[in-house]
Amino acid sequence: MKLLPFTLRRLRDGLLVLWAAASLTFLAVTFSGGDTALAILGDTQSLPTPELLAQVRAEYGLDQPVWVQYGHYLGRLAQGDLGESYRLQIPVSQAISEQLGATLQLAACAGLLAVLLALASALLTAGRGRRLRALASGTELVLSSTPSLVSGLVLLWVFAFELRLLPPSGSQGWQSLVLPTVALALPIMAVLAQVLRHSLEDVLEQPFISQARARGMSDTAVRLRHALRHALVPLVTLSGYVFASLLGGAVVVELLFGRQGIGRLMLNATSNKDVPLVLGVTLLAAAIYVLVNLLVDVLNQFIDPRSSRA
Repeated sequence: MKLLPFTLRRLRDGLLVLWAAASLTFLAVTFSGGDTALAILGDTQSLPTPELLAQVRAEYGLDQPVWVQYGHYLGRLAQGDLGESYRLQIPVSQAISEQLGATLQLAACAGLLAVLLALASALLTAGRGRRLRALASGTELVLSSTPSLVSGLVLLWVFAFELRLLPPSGSQGWQSLVLPTVALALPIMAVLAQVLRHSLEDVLEQPFISQARARGMSDTAVRLRHALRHALVPLVTLSGYVFASLLGGAVVVELLFGRQGIGRLMLNATSNKDVPLVLGVTLLAAAIYVLVNLLVDVLNQFIDPRSSRA
């Protein structure tokens, strides 16, 4: 079968992506401004003595050449050790695991909502009247051009402060998840709907669609049973990149709605120059990107009728 070599090649490429992400982030954080030893001590106002700073640098290996620190980091990483957070004084894996659930919950809900809304919009408007398509396309253009921060502020003003239907912040209960999910999903839904509508309209012009209609199939059955499968390939491919970027989009949404998660953790780690924690979160984002796109590539082998699996 061709699927196994294809998957192995994608895994090889994924490992290269992870190595590049780890290396570039290490260099960027290492050569950024500020004294890492001072950040570890966590008190810039007390002006620690040079002896204390030297002790901290020696304890964490910061007095060694950069290439030595890089080699030690890759060695620990190869053993699955992400190190210990400078500020939290706990393993990086523990710090991430404590916040990962909230971010994955938000990203999964937003991704699912975006796909469902995109499917509904495209199926209802593809090949319909010009005015309906123009209205849908115009609305999607506005939504896709609106940052999650702006749409989140509008949602907060309307549903939290004016109507008082939903809580403005927090991480407790499903009510607190509604507004962040919608704010994160709307721009993604708009992009997916545009791609799927164009793909559906191309498929609906194909001869096999006319043959299905000639056999007496209803328009709904034609769209769901025949056209949708052929139109899903670009949607699935684009969804892989969109879902991989949900982690980054969740940063702004989590901060705006006061939610716990990886976004707040990453912001604090960056501002505090917590190198192990920054590297750990970056590797997590890269790993999700690699995994999602690997699954999408494999899934396309089954969805695309033109793919050969012999």
